[in-house]
Amino acid sequence: MSENSEYIVIKAKAQGVQVIGLTRGQDTKFHHTEKLDKGEVLIAQFTDHTSAIKIRGKASVITRHGTVETDE
Repeated sequence: MSENSEYIVIKAKAQGVQVIGLTRGQDTKFHHTEKLDKGEVLIAQFTDHTSAIKIRGKASVITRHGTVETDE
């Protein structure tokens, strides 16, 4: 795992927020999914295997670059 792995925090603002991890490499594939209930928080990490994280639903996404609110 890279020492420079980036962490993000996802806070669900509604029921059923989906967080989907996508793989790195020639073929991008889903490799992990989580479903969050309203108020739940997930701390996710970009790694050698995770190149992107997709979020479906109303949530706050907190990174070292700032906070983003998703639209539903």
